[in-house]
Amino acid sequence: MENAKSISLEEEESFRSDYLKSEKNSVVRHSLALNEFNQSFCSNDSASDNQFTFSVEHKTLPVTNQKKSGRCWIFSASNILREIIAKKAGIESMFEISQNFIAFYDKLEKSNFVMESVIDMIDKEPSDRKLMFVLQNGVGDGGQWDMYVNLVKKYGVCPKADMVETFQSSNTAESNSLLNSSLKKFAFEAQKLYKGGKSHSDIEKLKGEYLEKIYILLTDCYGVPPKSFDFEYKDSRGIYHIERMLNPKSFFDKYIGSAIDEYVSVINAPTKDKPYDKTYTIEYLGNVVGGKRVTHLNLRLARFKELIVSQLKGGDLVWFGADVSKYRAKQEGVWSDKSFDFKTPFGLDHRFEKAGMLDYFSSAMNHAMVLTGFDEKDGKIIRWKIENSWGEENGNKGFYIMSDSFFDSYVYQAAILRKYLSEEEKSALTAEPKLLEPWDPFGTLAD
Repeated sequence: MENAKSISLEEEESFRSDYLKSEKNSVVRHSLALNEFNQSFCSNDSASDNQFTFSVEHKTLPVTNQKKSGRCWIFSASNILREIIAKKAGIESMFEISQNFIAFYDKLEKSNFVMESVIDMIDKEPSDRKLMFVLQNGVGDGGQWDMYVNLVKKYGVCPKADMVETFQSSNTAESNSLLNSSLKKFAFEAQKLYKGGKSHSDIEKLKGEYLEKIYILLTDCYGVPPKSFDFEYKDSRGIYHIERMLNPKSFFDKYIGSAIDEYVSVINAPTKDKPYDKTYTIEYLGNVVGGKRVTHLNLRLARFKELIVSQLKGGDLVWFGADVSKYRAKQEGVWSDKSFDFKTPFGLDHRFEKAGMLDYFSSAMNHAMVLTGFDEKDGKIIRWKIENSWGEENGNKGFYIMSDSFFDSYVYQAAILRKYLSEEEKSALTAEPKLLEPWDPFGTLAD
């Protein structure tokens, strides 16, 4: 920055003078002194677009609540699976898959994945960018669709009643902090062994010791995962049923089974480094070592949207990932760029070209939910209906609206059934995916 220019005092004084000349600036300043930032700039100009009516809509079971945890991907994916189970069993009342059960094994598998990644880079310095990335990200609550598939195929699922939430499973910050400090200590000790000439088996032994301690931590926080349970429920006619001595894997195999393999991850990434109609994977991203790689098929926005519409019209819900950090009216349950006006007071805005927002780290997927419908007029989609996992307090009993313009800019990923893909798209899925850097925006985890 040898030729960098600093802010001069004269320049700052000019800014101040121009600011004080505007009465509009005084109004904005007074509003921000007493109100939340977004609330100060809500706009009702497009309120008619936010009606909670939809031309295509699927009734689902009541919304769930991830509370103070980043497990949205687990909640939303489980909400897809529970609808399949409920349909087979004839359940119409409240039913949930245990998100805690899946989160337990996710944390265990991620811990192993991180330690194996450290071992894979055992000869690297801590300042190496990839090793630094792995250690800085560590183990968190977030994840992606293929990571969920790996967990349920290996461990199965169980009803929520058989592994209920604990305070710690719903409030994960402190246990995550201890877990990640421990993983960094493992990296320190493992590299110390390596530099001291110790063998690979010595490092693996150290990993085993840490893994057992992590298992104890997770069990103390989340509870003991069930090995067997009875599945009790009443069907839509009020008739009681009980299936005895199931285990999580047999329960999954009976009600879900190979159906989970029919979903593939499609994305809309209009960046130059990701040509359309090709697949991509991300280095050092995953949870289950030896499991399915996180793989994305990149499609143009029009095709991406067409597949989602076809799946909803075909009677199937859609798991999807978006950036929900912008243009959010949480209490009203609305995501719409038209519901906020930042340009009038500031001359600034969140949104610019989608490719630019990805390339310049302005946006990436950070939350996963379920699309359950949309409203279409004269062949044009106006809004989308969303099942969220933030409880019933906000929105329409926990259901939300997303404007189509918001969708175009901030929706990045969806789980689509193979039956809706073209033969060319199915063929693209058989090709070896391009390996992306660990910090690629499509390696971002939904939480």
